Amino acid sequence: VQLVDSGGGSVQPGGSLRLSCAASGFTFSLYYMTWVRQAPGKGLEWVSSINMDGTIPYYQYSVKGRFTISRDNAKNVLYLQLNSLRTEDTAMYYCARDFFGSEYVSYEYRGQGTQVTVSS
Repeated sequence: VQLVDSGGGSVQPGGSLRLSCAASGFTFSLYYMTWVRQAPGKGLEWVSSINMDGTIPYYQYSVKGRFTISRDNAKNVLYLQLNSLRTEDTAMYYCARDFFGSEYVSYEYRGQGTQVTVSS
C-alpha cells in the first residue's frame, strides 16, 4: 500500500488549495478513504471521509461547507478541496485508507503528509 499526498502550500485566510492523494498497491475502489490532519503541537484530527464510489462524503463539523472530498477511482486519486481557509486550518494533512468513524485517527496506512499553512 502506498499513499502519496501533495498539493499543500501557504495561503492567506480565505484562500483555497486542492490536496491530492495518489494511491497504489491495493484496489482503491474497494475502500473508504479518509483525510486526517495534525496541527502544530496537537494530536491527529479526523477531517473527512468518503465511501467507495464517492457518493457519500463525511465531514468534521468545522470544515463542513468549506472543504469538499472527492475521488477518481479510474485514476486512483483522492482529493480534498479546501476553500475559505482559516488560520486554524494550518496543519499537516494526511490521506489514509479506510474509515472507522470520526473518533478514529490511528490509521495503519497513511500518506507522508502535505503541509497547509494559512497566514496573513
